Amino acid sequence: MGLLDGKVAVVTGAGGGLGREHALALAAEGAAVVVNDLGGARDGSGSSSAMADQVVDQIKAAGGEAAPNYDNVSTVEGGENILKTALDAFGQVDILINNAGILRDKSFAKMTEDLWDPVIAVHLRGTYCVTRPIYLHMKERGQGGVIINTSSTSGLNGNFGQTNYGAAKAGIAGFTRCLALEGQKYGIRCHILAPVAHTRLTEDLPGFDNESAAEKYDPKLVSPLMVYLASDLAKDMTGKTFLAGGGRIAEMKVVTATGVTKESDGGLWTAAEIAAGMNAGEILLPE
Repeated sequence: MGLLDGKVAVVTGAGGGLGREHALALAAEGAAVVVNDLGGARDGSGSSSAMADQVVDQIKAAGGEAAPNYDNVSTVEGGENILKTALDAFGQVDILINNAGILRDKSFAKMTEDLWDPVIAVHLRGTYCVTRPIYLHMKERGQGGVIINTSSTSGLNGNFGQTNYGAAKAGIAGFTRCLALEGQKYGIRCHILAPVAHTRLTEDLPGFDNESAAEKYDPKLVSPLMVYLASDLAKDMTGKTFLAGGGRIAEMKVVTATGVTKESDGGLWTAAEIAAGMNAGEILLPE
């Protein structure tokens, strides 16, 4: 008996890296999996059915159920077709893992539209385009569901040379926090995953461009948290943000300090008073 027996999962960008490990982990726990992958390069160019097909074949060889999908997540039509693939193959969707992503890194002074727009389209727009039809399906079906969206420490904490990627990933986090509130009424749980993994998106980045990092940050180390969140073991949890990678799991939070409220002058501060409050540590969060 698996944790996800009878469930149907959709994983975008599942032809390699994190998505592949997510798909394999879900299937190992009994879920039927729609393996979506456009089959393009790291920068989003090109397409091929080979990547998705290989993962589907691997799941089936292990005795699981899977169906491939090659649609582009950044289009409304693509998102609707991904749902259609799931319904045609398995009749329902219980779990959605938005994982598809590309990179076009450059310092902001050199950031151009052809670097900015495709990254926002795949990550942020893609999360919307795939989530909307599946969310509506879950809502109308009345059986709840789980949506796990992939953010990044680049968006949550910041990273040099990734204003496009960081903006998209921060947007995904905000999107998910709002959706978690709306989904509660329908039993749809939503979470944010910030993975730390050695994949083709990260393999040449500082700190990841060596063999020890490839072993330490094996993407398969992230997937158990995703399985837990998708299962009934986490049935009372929603709206959480987790970092996972290298064996570490940690909740991430946006924290607001108590701060200081000015009671006099109708609450109108002067710049000098704000400076004094900052210097005294009354406004800033404690380190």
